[in-house]
Amino acid sequence: MDSKRVGIVGAGVSGLAACKHALDKGFRPVVFEADGTIGGVWAHTLESTRLQAPTTAFRFSDLAWPESVREAYPSHHRVMEYIRSYACAFDLLKHIRFNSQVLGVEYLGAAEEEIMSWEQWSGNGTAFGAVKGGGWRLTVQDLRVGSTEVFMVDFLILCIGRHSGTPNIPEFPVNGPELFKGKILHSLDYSYMDDVAQFVKGKRVTIIGSGKSAFDIAADVAKVNGATQPCTIIYRTKHWLVHKSSIWGVDLSYFYLNRISQLLVHKPGEGFLRYMLAAALSPLRWAISKVIETYYKWSIPLQKHGMVPDYSFSFAMSSCLIAMLPEGFYDRVDKGSIILKKSKAFNFSSDGIILQDRNETIKSDIVILATGFRGDQKLRDIFTANWCRRIVAGSPDTAAPLYRYTFVCIFEVPINTTFDIRAAMDKGEHQLHKTSVPLRHSPVNKFETCIE
Repeated sequence: MDSKRVGIVGAGVSGLAACKHALDKGFRPVVFEADGTIGGVWAHTLESTRLQAPTTAFRFSDLAWPESVREAYPSHHRVMEYIRSYACAFDLLKHIRFNSQVLGVEYLGAAEEEIMSWEQWSGNGTAFGAVKGGGWRLTVQDLRVGSTEVFMVDFLILCIGRHSGTPNIPEFPVNGPELFKGKILHSLDYSYMDDVAQFVKGKRVTIIGSGKSAFDIAADVAKVNGATQPCTIIYRTKHWLVHKSSIWGVDLSYFYLNRISQLLVHKPGEGFLRYMLAAALSPLRWAISKVIETYYKWSIPLQKHGMVPDYSFSFAMSSCLIAMLPEGFYDRVDKGSIILKKSKAFNFSSDGIILQDRNETIKSDIVILATGFRGDQKLRDIFTANWCRRIVAGSPDTAAPLYRYTFVCIFEVPINTTFDIRAAMDKGEHQLHKTSVPLRHSPVNKFETCIE
């Protein structure tokens, strides 16, 4: 078989792993990275960011963490060092085209009507298919000079992530951000700033959101301004942000991330016996969740500050909604350097934020929108054909969210199935079902090199 060319979009953790595996299988990978460096979201993040999972759960299968990393949740600097060491260990950098933004991808080789009639990709389910001339055309822009170039690949892997690139900006029917005389930015813009301390020093900062980014930014601002100029978080939904991933020394993975724990939950297509077993064990599942919730309510002042989520801890674990608290976050709340305010709706005034359901105005100089990203929009934007967009991105009613709402993928056709990417690329010997993918982009003029 001729050596196939594999196109990979994104040089984050997934993109590097895909590139290395493609090389192992004798393919010719080319990685397109819009940034000037590898690492994905780890390349541009807050100074206080650290790993959200222990190193035992976040690692490449073919490269261990260095012995010098002894903490369970290392800083993002350590994570980037680890990612760079992986790229250098397997000589991946020479396969990466930095500052190369993929503007659009298009499948060639079959008409829409034929593709929609397939039950398996390319009609026979193999990785590269049997369609004559089938392949992907990528239009790529060089962000350094502005020129565009077209590439043809036999196989496409999108490793574009969900937590970057396309910010989710709230819409305001009336009294929107145009009224505000201060500065408004998204958490993405904040993460790219070189001197955030100087930017927020002495300013009245209001943060919209209740996820990991909102809490991290609030902790950064509070560290700079203290209680003399407190930072305000406006949130609508409370989430499980915890200070560690264990209770009484027992890691949460023993309760949720092993094979026995999977017997406690119902699954699509399960047989009668498994259904009955999960039903019979449901009291145990409920008890485990309540014990863990009780521990975190006791060890973190969630009830004191009205921050106990309205959904169970088990739901948070199964939906990957667990995040790590910044160190000393609630200590800063107690000292008055961070103020928490719940509101279902807000709009802008010339000098701040108006909480509609509280009839209260929060005076602000800077408003930071920690409102997440539009990962689904990134998927739609990268495909040029509308039928491709419908199949791959789907809709909120048809999409099946997996880990952090990403999609495992190599192109797709409407079948809600996932597959092992390693098997999928294994010289076309395995059957592929039609599924979907991820992407990331953010231009920065830096170059990645291996330093011995």
